Amino acid sequence: MRKVILALALVSTLSGCGAVGRLKAVGKAPKLSTMEPIDAPEIEPSLAEPSDRSGRVRSASAATAAPSASLFRTGAGAFFRDQRAGKTGDILTIRIAIADKADIGNNTSRTRGGTETSGIAGLLGLQTPIRKLTGSDPSKLVDTNSGSKYTGGGTTNRSETINMTMAAIVTQVLPNGNLMIRGRQEVRVNFEMRELIVTGIIRPEDIARDNSIAHSQIAEARVIYGGKGQLTDAQQARWGQQIYDALFPF
Repeated sequence: MRKVILALALVSTLSGCGAVGRLKAVGKAPKLSTMEPIDAPEIEPSLAEPSDRSGRVRSASAATAAPSASLFRTGAGAFFRDQRAGKTGDILTIRIAIADKADIGNNTSRTRGGTETSGIAGLLGLQTPIRKLTGSDPSKLVDTNSGSKYTGGGTTNRSETINMTMAAIVTQVLPNGNLMIRGRQEVRVNFEMRELIVTGIIRPEDIARDNSIAHSQIAEARVIYGGKGQLTDAQQARWGQQIYDALFPF
């Protein structure tokens, strides 16, 4: 019975630390995530679907073939319409050029001292019994001296550099016209996968003519750049050491 309890405790510990999942992934490359379709409540003319003058979307089967030299052939971009993203499901380009650098230094110094001396030279003749009781001179009953000193210093040096270009999808059109976007890119080389995720809110008027936008024009931007695989696992401390560092008080 004791062995069964120990085995269950070991399995629960390994499950809580993610060791079971890592054991299942031994010898296997990281899995790529599946594409998530965007549910558009209303079907409107988009950049990828040509429409007639009445605004109705023409299906691909109903569209008639046009000469190859025509600007208005099936699948061609509109000639007079804005080609920038503006509806749910439209795609735009995000230009990421992060070159942040921070250098912060703080120094703190504090010194404090105090001295207290008090006594009773005469108190209605009671100084003699006090001397006999305490064995000390009543005129020097209290004599204290205290002092404290604190010195602290800290320096932070940090820099990040990311230069990339990726595509994002408009996931929602807000009531004020702003667009919520989300872009995700995964690249797997051998047993290591690099992942880049960008989300945020943009203004349609900030989108350039080439249907691109800079990362500095994205509000509530969330840029996640990381990876997973054998190299990433080798750079992390073992789960036992992480638990020890979190719980050890000294």
